[in-house]
Amino acid sequence: MTFIKTTAPHKASGKLKTLYDRVKGPDGHVDNIMTAHSLRPASLEGHMVLYKNVLHHSANQTPKWILEMIGVYVSLLNECSYCVMHHFEGLRSLLGDDDKASAIKNALTSALNTGKVSSSVLSTREIAALDYAAMLTKTPGAIRNNHIAALRTAGWDDGEILEINQVTAYFAYANRTVLGLGVSTDGDTLGLSPNNNDDENDWGHQ
Repeated sequence: MTFIKTTAPHKASGKLKTLYDRVKGPDGHVDNIMTAHSLRPASLEGHMVLYKNVLHHSANQTPKWILEMIGVYVSLLNECSYCVMHHFEGLRSLLGDDDKASAIKNALTSALNTGKVSSSVLSTREIAALDYAAMLTKTPGAIRNNHIAALRTAGWDDGEILEINQVTAYFAYANRTVLGLGVSTDGDTLGLSPNNNDDENDWGHQ
């Protein structure tokens, strides 16, 4: 499941077992991206704190499906199939509309070749967020104040721009964790997430 040694949940003890118990899904499975941290439990804890607060916090104003969509796009740009598969399922579940979810995924995939997201199911505002995420992923040193101004013009306020920035940055981290350690989806249940947004300490996956 990874290029390095990991500790399986049934062999965990101490702090690692405590963390595994917090992140496990309804069947007791811990996603492989989390077990990849098992040799350094503090790293697992840091990952979950970041993930929960960036993507699943009640204070976020950006709809969660848009944050998941950004995660899918960043993961496509970084060629991280693990995160694409997991978070597309999350996106699909949040939308409750398989046709729209498929249309979005097709638009994001096509943009890998065209360099521009184009879709009749997305608004100009949503596409502006994706364009910013793509630039931040591919050429972060080129970001200037005018790119932030473009997001404001598209209808995003500064707090929402921060959310878009942070979810893009989080997926850069998650993608490199997965790709750099050879994490696979073997045994994972796709699309589970810590959906109790009201409690930042509730990491349970449902």
